[in-house]
Amino acid sequence: MTKRLPSSPIGRPSSGEAEPDRPAIRPTAVAGLFYPKDPAALLRDLDALLDEAVELHPASQGDPPQPPKALIAPHAGYIYSGLTAALAYAPLSPFAATISRVILLGPSHRVGFGGLAACDLDAYDTPLGPVPVDREWMARLDGMQAVGRLNEAHAAEHALEVHLPFLMRVLGTFTLVPIVCGEARASVVAEALDRLWGGPETLIVVSTDLSHYLDYDSCRAKDRETAEAIDHLDATPLGPHEACGHVPLSGLLRLARTRGLSIERIDLRNSGDTAGSRDRVVGYGSWRLREASTPATG
Repeated sequence: MTKRLPSSPIGRPSSGEAEPDRPAIRPTAVAGLFYPKDPAALLRDLDALLDEAVELHPASQGDPPQPPKALIAPHAGYIYSGLTAALAYAPLSPFAATISRVILLGPSHRVGFGGLAACDLDAYDTPLGPVPVDREWMARLDGMQAVGRLNEAHAAEHALEVHLPFLMRVLGTFTLVPIVCGEARASVVAEALDRLWGGPETLIVVSTDLSHYLDYDSCRAKDRETAEAIDHLDATPLGPHEACGHVPLSGLLRLARTRGLSIERIDLRNSGDTAGSRDRVVGYGSWRLREASTPATG
């Protein structure tokens, strides 16, 4: 049964109520499972992945002279999709002084609801320290009927969490607007992103994997078709069998087409190429989207 998305707070993701004078911090849910919980081990893994990404695409570092407006990247365990994510994130390093806010959207794997779930949290915790939630910027979504506060949707969701260590390593400090997507039309996601668009200081990240649990050859064929649609900013063929994050992905592609963004495929592979067997694989891809010119913050 899907939940009705409330417009008022529903409580904290922890077992008890937060004290009024203490910040509400979402604890990590998959540290030690999807990526290392120990900070030193996590930094070693991140640096190894980011260094490999730079070696594979050295020319992408520092050029062009403005940051991408949006990234699409996967959210599996780092041994499976970490390189595909690193290939998207490594080129952000030269823009650490520019990007100060990240709008992060992903699908809901554990809680069923309609609409988009913002939160009443003050920060997302990570093994590298907390990332503050930009509640003032999130308030730009106030008044949207399909957007509400549902901390429960954030509590155990990995689709957002796994991106934060990468972002922290390449950007340093930034504020976060985390949105978990339930059942929603692409037009709803596009409107939300339009309200949150900002200028070059604001980066949008859509978290999605591609096909799930096909054999290796079937996965490659299906993901090639999906990737070609994404390459053309075409959300028409996208559904849950093509991408688990098809809801935020479709909204981003719809708005990107309206705003005239260009898109570049960075990587396409699957778990059979990395650390998994080839009888049941999951597909991963990453893309960057750029504006024709950098508009003023809005």
